[in-house]
Amino acid sequence: MLDIKRLSIEDARLLIKEAVEASNAINVPMCIAVADESGYLIAFERMNGGKTASISIAMDKAFTAATARRATHVYNENCVPGKPSYGIHNTNGGRFCIVGGGLPVTADGVVVGAIGISSGTAAEDQQVGEAALKRFYEATGYQP
Repeated sequence: MLDIKRLSIEDARLLIKEAVEASNAINVPMCIAVADESGYLIAFERMNGGKTASISIAMDKAFTAATARRATHVYNENCVPGKPSYGIHNTNGGRFCIVGGGLPVTADGVVVGAIGISSGTAAEDQQVGEAALKRFYEATGYQP
């Protein structure tokens, strides 16, 4: 039998709160998705002004970061012809996202979930996700 560690709804709400604050700091309203370690949605928020097209993108970024156990921007760098991850974005029914803004959430080295951010540029999405994670770890005391 396996012991599974995953984010709680309270953890997901805290991640969203921190992402909203980071989004407000750069004045870019975002769509924010938090998934469990299997990539399934725990919580979601679309800020006022968040793009409707970004709803599913944020969810797919969280799905990818959780299931692949890596940030989505890593796959973007390796998903070109001749690179090891070329074509991976066509897997999982097209849900595998290679655009920056999806980040795994870890606790003691174990992936317990992920956050996906979308509505800005890939760099802005990644910046907001990284800021949310940093604040989350500071607030909870979890060790990545």
